Amino acid sequence: MSTFINGLPKVELHLHIEGTLEPEMVFALAGRNGITLDYADERALKAAYDFKDLQSFLDVYYQGMQVLLTEQDFFDMTWAYLERAHAEQVRHSEIFFDPQAHTDRGVPLAAVIGGIHRALEQARQQWGLTSRLIMSFLRHLPEESAFETLHHAEPFRHQLSGIGLDSAEKGNPPTKFTHVYAAAREQGFRLVAHAGEEGPAQYIRDALDILRVERIDHGVAAAGDRHLVERLARERVPLTVCPLSNLKLRVVERMSEHPMLRLLHAGVCVTVNSDDPAYFGGYMNANYQALQDGLGATDGELLQMALNSVEACWLSPEEKAVLAREIRAHGEAAGLTLKH
Repeated sequence: MSTFINGLPKVELHLHIEGTLEPEMVFALAGRNGITLDYADERALKAAYDFKDLQSFLDVYYQGMQVLLTEQDFFDMTWAYLERAHAEQVRHSEIFFDPQAHTDRGVPLAAVIGGIHRALEQARQQWGLTSRLIMSFLRHLPEESAFETLHHAEPFRHQLSGIGLDSAEKGNPPTKFTHVYAAAREQGFRLVAHAGEEGPAQYIRDALDILRVERIDHGVAAAGDRHLVERLARERVPLTVCPLSNLKLRVVERMSEHPMLRLLHAGVCVTVNSDDPAYFGGYMNANYQALQDGLGATDGELLQMALNSVEACWLSPEEKAVLAREIRAHGEAAGLTLKH
């Protein structure tokens, strides 16, 4: 790992907390909760991480989270991520969780949110690591299920900052969730959505124009649509891109084919994130390093992406200014200068 990347202050905007369940923790929680897994040991579970596409990952992902039953389970999972994030100089993280994947198993929403929020608050107090929590709807389920989840989340509104949309993209366009997104917007939630990972560029347009999101999660399909790229750049719509995820799920076959730098140089507000790091081979540092090693990104380009993440996050202008100064100071110490 390069010294520059190791010391670079970072903001993470696309992180599924259930995707941080390392195999060792999966087995530890299974033992604690008396759950028998389909895999003999951690090595056998890791061997299942040879994904051919998004759905093959989701099959393993949903199976892994079966070990999460109690508030303490959700705390332990979240705290393990936060310890790694802190060690990798992450200053702020905006975290997705999938409530339907737990409530459909009979896990109370209070246990899910309670455990995650307690860990986030402890990280804020202990390290000053700030965060926002985003409740994601599973797009393979009906919109009615999303409405039920939105209703059940009302008692926890003060702990939630935004609404997201994830899971299987193919066959589940943004338009499927038009009404529930309108309801969430009326309730004051900030809105984001996964679009243009395996789905077409049109899904990105629909997420912007119909769901009225402010940020696109993934969004790499935009690279093949010149007019959409021009719009994203003009409107400064952030893309929360996840390089190692794109490689692991074969959105790109080689990192050298990744459109990240093309989008960056076209003026798009691209950001670096880890998605489901336990499954995709690395947390924030590894994703930055993959762009440098596999795509040839310079330290200056990585610095700009880190600043983009500050621009795109949901902190106050004052908090953003503090973070941006810290990132710029790191660049200046490495002899880098930015145009703006």
